[in-house]
Amino acid sequence: MATTVFMEALSPTMEEGRLVKWEKHEGDAVKTGETLAEVETDKAIMDLVARADGILGQITVKDGETVPVGKAIAVIRGTGDEGRVATVPAPAPAPAAAAPPPSPVPPPSSPTPSPAPAPAPADATRVKASPLARRIAQQSGVDLNAVAGSGPGGRVVKKDLEGRAATPAIAPAVPFPLPPSPVPPARSGAAYEDVPLTQIRKTIAKRLATSLGPVPHFFLTTEVDMERAAEARQALNQTLGEDAKVSFNSLILKATAVALTQHRACNAWFADDHIRYWNEVHLGMAVAVEDGLITPVIRDAAAKSLSEIGREARELADQARARRLQPAQYTGATFSVSNLGMFDIDQFTAVINPPEAGILAVGSIAPKPVVVDGAMSVRRRLRVTMSCDHRVIDGATGAAFLKTLKQMLENPLAMLL
Repeated sequence: MATTVFMEALSPTMEEGRLVKWEKHEGDAVKTGETLAEVETDKAIMDLVARADGILGQITVKDGETVPVGKAIAVIRGTGDEGRVATVPAPAPAPAAAAPPPSPVPPPSSPTPSPAPAPAPADATRVKASPLARRIAQQSGVDLNAVAGSGPGGRVVKKDLEGRAATPAIAPAVPFPLPPSPVPPARSGAAYEDVPLTQIRKTIAKRLATSLGPVPHFFLTTEVDMERAAEARQALNQTLGEDAKVSFNSLILKATAVALTQHRACNAWFADDHIRYWNEVHLGMAVAVEDGLITPVIRDAAAKSLSEIGREARELADQARARRLQPAQYTGATFSVSNLGMFDIDQFTAVINPPEAGILAVGSIAPKPVVVDGAMSVRRRLRVTMSCDHRVIDGATGAAFLKTLKQMLENPLAMLL
């Protein structure tokens, strides 16, 4: 009996998927666990794998088409099958984490999130590469067969082509490489060109509609003297290896995580009938990708060293830009940080990502004339703005958190206390 291949829910919030490319074709032999197709979900590009052995039969969804979860898209015929297709229910969508019943006292600890599931076995018949890497290789004439992939399962990602592609590599001083600007369609001679929304753009639109309108935002801004932080960073980097160097972004993430352990009222989720106060800090960090924004999560950030945070932040950012994050890597943040300092943005306000109750917007570090001890001097300064959900965080509560964060950045030794 043949087995129906359905569009599966490859992430907890996925409602539809765009079939990027079939890796197998009609008539190909397939085995359970082999990659059938690449599917663009609401957050990443993931592998749709075979659930049975056999021969791939009729394909009903073409490359580039978007279909809802649960729709039949192909058939795997068993040996000796004469064409009858079994009526098999579609795999159930991955459920979002359910909130426990409200409790007057926050639980002593939160369950540790499950590790990301192992990637599906790679198809050895072709070079594995992200769509962005394929586009760069095509534009710059690079043979992907000659490139060693550093992504999951040996997949070639953008960074593997930086030394070969025509586009120069980003300077290592930037904590997260700047994403390429979205390329508008070629001019057709018409008054305008319409471009269908990508899955990630659809998700961003839905998330914003449930945030800035329904969530009562207010904003708090403070300016931080970063001279001591710069000195501490320089001293640390003189003793650390190249791979373990500390960036300003790592310092900000670490200080934010430690400050949240002292202000648990800001490390919280809002639900309709209760507020969940987290005992662990799972820090989301906004990463700009080619066609949108995604927020991978550094788990237990307060318990990790600066080097660990920096290394994990770089790895997660690379996977985010390659669209290879697993759901466990971008869900479950308790508070988020959005850093636009590398774009030379002095100050901005960020939109809260529900159910989180706050997000920190980080601007650029720039020399400014200030008065210190009655004398004018030039100091490196940083502006940060906290967006607060007023249903959870009051003005004084958010201000107290920012005061602690400011103290830690102005005296980095305070993070060790």
